[in-house]
Amino acid sequence: MSQTHHVTSTGDTVTKTYTDRSRGEDQREWTALRVISTARPGLVPVPLRLTGATLTMTRLPGTPLAGELTAQQLDGLETALRDLWSIPPASLAPVDHPALVARIRADLQHSPTGETTAAGAGPPPEASRAGAVGECWRSGPRQDLLREARQVALDWLDGDEAAELARPANAVIGHGDPNLANYLWDGVRVRIVDFEDAGRSDLAYELGTLVEHLASRGTRWDGFAERFGVDAARFRAARCLWASFWLTMVGPGGPAAERNPPGTGVRQAARVLELIRPGGEATPGGTGRRGC
Repeated sequence: MSQTHHVTSTGDTVTKTYTDRSRGEDQREWTALRVISTARPGLVPVPLRLTGATLTMTRLPGTPLAGELTAQQLDGLETALRDLWSIPPASLAPVDHPALVARIRADLQHSPTGETTAAGAGPPPEASRAGAVGECWRSGPRQDLLREARQVALDWLDGDEAAELARPANAVIGHGDPNLANYLWDGVRVRIVDFEDAGRSDLAYELGTLVEHLASRGTRWDGFAERFGVDAARFRAARCLWASFWLTMVGPGGPAAERNPPGTGVRQAARVLELIRPGGEATPGGTGRRGC
C-alpha cells in the first residue's frame, strides 16, 4: 500500500501529518499510542504531541519485516502481538466493522468487466498490464474467474458466517493495518508502528487481516494463529472477509490494481474461492487455463 500521510524523521523523533482525517485517524493513533506505550513501554512509539493534523512521536529502532519471515521473526512477531493484545482495549473506539462490510459489498457489486470501470469506460487497468485485452479479457477465463469470485464473496457476505463476525468476541486492541512493513525487527524483537486505523477489535478479526494482507503472502502462516488459541471458525470467517476486501483492492479497477504485478487480481480471485469454498471447483475455464 502506498503512503497516505506525510511522514518525516528528525533525530529521535518522527512527525506524521495526516492528509485525511475523515475517519478520525489522528485521534485513533494518538489514543492508541498513549494507551499502548504506557502499558507496554518500548512496543510502540511514545506520542509526544498532537497539534492539528500533525502527530510527533519517538522513533523506534529496527527495519520493516518483509518477504518470507524466519522462524525467529515469527516468534518475535508473536511476542509483540501477545504484548499488544494483553492490554485492555476498553478506552479505544471500536473498529467500524459495519462500514468495512458495506464498503466491500459496494465494491464487489461494481462491475469488473471492461464495459464499466472506476474510471468510467474502457478495459480495466489490469487487462492491459496482464496482456489480456479486448474481448479476450471481457469474456475469457480470467474474467470468468473474477466474476465468479465476486459473486461468491457477495453471497458469503449475506450469510451467517459473515454475520457472526459482527458479534463481539474476545476483545483486543486492533492494530488496523498489519502490513508487515509496520512491524520493525531489530534482530531480537519486533516493535509496531502505524496505528491510524487502530481500535477495539477481536482476536480472530486481527489474525485474519494479518494473514490475508497482501504483504503477508511470502510467509507460510501454518500454525501461527493457533498459537493464540483463536476460535477456528471465527478465524476462517475473518480470513474470508479480508480476502474479499483484497479482491476489491487488487482486482480490475481496484485502487491498488496498478501498484501490483500483473495477475495479482486473478490470483486473489482464486484465493477467495479456495477460502470460501474449500475443495470446490471454479467454473470451467476459471483456473485450469492461462490466458484465453
